[in-house]
Amino acid sequence: MVNDRQSLDLMSLSQPGLGEPVEWLTSPKTVAYPEAVAAMEARAAEIAAHRAPELVWLLEHPPLYTSGTSGKVQDLLDPRFPTFASGRGGQLTYHGPGQRVAYVMLDLKRRQPDVRAFVASLEEWIIRTLASFDVRGERREDRIGVWVSRPDKGPGCEDKIAAIGVRLRRWVSFHGVAINVQPDLSHFEAIVPCGVADPRYGVTSLADLGNAITMAEFDRALRRSFGDVFGPVEARPAETIL
Repeated sequence: MVNDRQSLDLMSLSQPGLGEPVEWLTSPKTVAYPEAVAAMEARAAEIAAHRAPELVWLLEHPPLYTSGTSGKVQDLLDPRFPTFASGRGGQLTYHGPGQRVAYVMLDLKRRQPDVRAFVASLEEWIIRTLASFDVRGERREDRIGVWVSRPDKGPGCEDKIAAIGVRLRRWVSFHGVAINVQPDLSHFEAIVPCGVADPRYGVTSLADLGNAITMAEFDRALRRSFGDVFGPVEARPAETIL
């Protein structure tokens, strides 16, 4: 389906000539949400001041819910896990083990100061990564994120496989994307995910779709696709930020 976001120049954010490549870090253990936000804010400030390279940080959180700037109290149906107010855009979502969170700290002032183009490029990154596992991810004009058609569930049924929520400060992005690799999908039942209450729209994961892959395999695909959309990443082993 072609829409306005797809017609944006997605490749315009790829700027190999910016200088140092994007740093790519992975945390092997779950990271508490407040610690992650503090680390992102500190790194974003360093990037804005040109004292640190851009960063993509891969991690998993312990089970929790976060509420973005458009979050609604009534969308939390069962407070079974801690809930954190978040400065990112979007509404209520779940994070937990088996979900790959990618926090993306890029200097859009040096690339392209266009929020819509940036979000479209994040979607493109996810779609290309999913295609590596023969999963067709799609955009929807009225729903941010990446969706998978589920005709097996009924006419017009779709499931969300990836959420997007970003924030900019001095044109440096932070927060990012969350892709369901193999999380416990029952944890989404305690919320109205991203405010979408239509029963035709659910939540899925690669495992739910029959793709039994490891997080390491998914990370390799993420890294390849990121380079295609945003430019080169630093060629060094993954390491821990916290």
